[in-house]
Amino acid sequence: MKTAITELFGIEHPIIQGGMHYVGFAELAAAVSNAGGLGIITGLTQKTPELLAKEIARCRDMTDKPFGVNLTFLPTFAAPPYPEYIAAIVEGGVKAVETAGRSPEQYMPALKAAGIKVIHKCTSVRHSLKAERIGCDAVSVDGFECGGHPGEDDIPNMILLPRAAEELKIPFVASGGMADGRSLVAALALGAAGMNMGTRFIATKEAPVHQNVKEALVAASELDTRLIMRTLRNTERVLMNSSVERLLKVEHEKGDKLKIDDIFAEVAGVYPKVMTEGLMDAGAWSCGMVAGLIHDIPTVKELIDRIMAQAEDIIRNRLMGFLEGTSTRKVA
Repeated sequence: MKTAITELFGIEHPIIQGGMHYVGFAELAAAVSNAGGLGIITGLTQKTPELLAKEIARCRDMTDKPFGVNLTFLPTFAAPPYPEYIAAIVEGGVKAVETAGRSPEQYMPALKAAGIKVIHKCTSVRHSLKAERIGCDAVSVDGFECGGHPGEDDIPNMILLPRAAEELKIPFVASGGMADGRSLVAALALGAAGMNMGTRFIATKEAPVHQNVKEALVAASELDTRLIMRTLRNTERVLMNSSVERLLKVEHEKGDKLKIDDIFAEVAGVYPKVMTEGLMDAGAWSCGMVAGLIHDIPTVKELIDRIMAQAEDIIRNRLMGFLEGTSTRKVA
């Protein structure tokens, strides 16, 4: 399949693996790239720029295909040395960067000077247009369904994607609720040039996370996520667990007087405990509503091949069949 996204990043399939804390290591990024998508190393999971440089080199040893690095600009308790992280990306020869959170505007000159293609994650049309104005090559449009930070507008992809298509000149991918060939075809129909998957890629054999995490995603339904930190305007969609229950109780009691310190124990330092140690109730961790569409733990190649085969079948047989009056099959 050839789209503006496959052409932009030099990949076979219009599928991007989004950056995920303590998930986006070289093993997963390389597996996605080797299967024809664009794998992404999560930059800030590496505690120093030097460690990121080593992770990039490790990924380079595992694949000769294009891969990228995610850099997230979010309010944190200690600001990372972003220029040094960018230097590691540039020196590592990486040609794709996924940015997220705050605007990457101040770092765009360094990225563009190195010939790096930048795709910025956006949760609204207005932010997508700002990304286009500052020189981003593409955007990842995150609907309300997404895991992690869905923004504060609560617009799902059935509305957000066609609105983005109406306004943007640069290509974009759909993010949030993406799981299979049906997702890809729907994203293309709504104006996207591909899709970004996060949560779905966690439930794969190569994802370097504890088996408990993968099994939790298979067991979860679309009803098992919750939104936290709404009053702080730092909304995050997470998988429900006992820690999230406690957090929500504190939020309810504090109301508009809630401070980050009130829930620090439930949101700080959680990812190593969950992703590495498999402690599923250690705190709040990002998960999309797409968990309801995750029913197995395939290899990355099996997943991507299945997505592309299903997408082709839907387009060639089901959709064309409607035009020809021959389509009666249900897509499952």
